[in-house]
Amino acid sequence: MKKQHIIFFLIAFVMLCLCGCTVKTENGNEKIRDIEFTVLGEDNIPEELKQIVEEKKEKGFKMTYQDNDFLYICVGYGRQETGGYSITVNDLYLTGNSIVVDTNLIGPEPEKRELYNAQEKDSASYPYVILKIEYMDKSVVFD
Repeated sequence: MKKQHIIFFLIAFVMLCLCGCTVKTENGNEKIRDIEFTVLGEDNIPEELKQIVEEKKEKGFKMTYQDNDFLYICVGYGRQETGGYSITVNDLYLTGNSIVVDTNLIGPEPEKRELYNAQEKDSASYPYVILKIEYMDKSVVFD
């Protein structure tokens, strides 16, 4: 009789392990679609936003700015010891709850870094990127 109980519990245990339950939640974090954007050059940045960036550029920043029908997503990487940096936009997409942006700072190659150092005594730079998109009433998540 005890053997039958043990076998029953073993079978029940194995069935529970094999049947695993999953619950699908709609948390709104799945990618819905990519968002079209424009990378703004210095001449196309709204004046008020230029002033804010100028104040924040030393330490780096992640922020948004709204102007009329547009949303500006701004990412700055703070003071870098040399010039020659670039920023890539790896992803910019819409989820159910937010706008997700993923950027990456790319430094100059070592031989070019030496060139930048030799050209100027203080060759610091403050790399940042400003992305312009149509306004959406969503929070922005910086990845």
